[in-house]
Amino acid sequence: MDDPDYRKLVKETLFEVKDYTPGKSVEYVKRKYGLDRVIKLASNENSFGASRKAIEEFKKFEDLHIYPPSQPETLIHKISEYLGVEEDRIVLGAGIDGVLENIFKIFIERGDRVLLSPPTFPYYHILVRIFSGKEVECGRDENFRMTYSGEKFKLAIVCSPNNPTGNVERKEVVEDIIDSGGIVFIDEAYAEFSDENLLEFAEEENVIVARTLSKAFGLANMRVGYAVLPEWIKKLYLKVSTPFPLSTPAINSACAVLEDLDYLRWVVEEIKRERERVFRELSKHVKVYPSQANFLFARLDVSSRYLCELLMSKGVIIRDCSGFKGCRDGDIRVTIGRSDENSYFIEKFLEVMDEMGGGVDL
Repeated sequence: MDDPDYRKLVKETLFEVKDYTPGKSVEYVKRKYGLDRVIKLASNENSFGASRKAIEEFKKFEDLHIYPPSQPETLIHKISEYLGVEEDRIVLGAGIDGVLENIFKIFIERGDRVLLSPPTFPYYHILVRIFSGKEVECGRDENFRMTYSGEKFKLAIVCSPNNPTGNVERKEVVEDIIDSGGIVFIDEAYAEFSDENLLEFAEEENVIVARTLSKAFGLANMRVGYAVLPEWIKKLYLKVSTPFPLSTPAINSACAVLEDLDYLRWVVEEIKRERERVFRELSKHVKVYPSQANFLFARLDVSSRYLCELLMSKGVIIRDCSGFKGCRDGDIRVTIGRSDENSYFIEKFLEVMDEMGGGVDL
């Protein structure tokens, strides 16, 4: 008797899902190229790291055998104070990814229309496939701002500042999307780096505004995401959420960073200052787009795949965006790091562009 083919039991839609491809690790690049120094500017991490208070709190916890609280009141209270919103409208998740997955669990069934606007965060496309939804595209203008034309949907995802392009969305366009009658999920992972935000729309009964402590707060490894949403959705959210989405060390670290806002403000100002410097330097040679996030998006006339590989050989990891839906070969994203990292990136970037015949004047 032949062995049964258990692959037939897998959901058909999963075979259509493209793998999420993260940036290469520092360790990988060091091994591959035999390098001592490698800087990673590919994953929009906070190169300054988390507050020392958070690190100290993380190290204190020893009761690893005890389950964490499900929706810890202390952390929810601190988020409430930070945002100025009611505690009853806040939920937690394992990063914004985890929050969004729960929203898909609540609303999306086979064939439901999900409005996306490429280029944007690739995981959105993955979730639509996993939940057997139907992707509906919303356009973008020459500056990558959404141009909504009345497309119908059950769930819309608005990323502002948008990843990978760094632009914020116009409030009047977001209002039109909200008024269309579907559920609107606003991903504000990079809100702390921006001069404007969309939190005001969290008052609407069909809007969810999600944020994270991974970026500006430097807790990417802790996976602490949260959202402000209507109470009627929160009741459903708690039904579909995993029982213990955050570990106690993550909860303690999150509370600590929210008590050290002076450090947050210092980090944000440093990154903004460096963002403007890198923008000015790169703009002398290539097309770079203004950003309200902790990264810059550039569109080059050379192969981004080859360029990123050459940069890695020189000890710099940036993001090749050619695999993002809506992007093309030649699109890159670079995270803004510390001053020395940014200077090293600029130096090596210009070297590589010159080697590739990009016409860079060194």
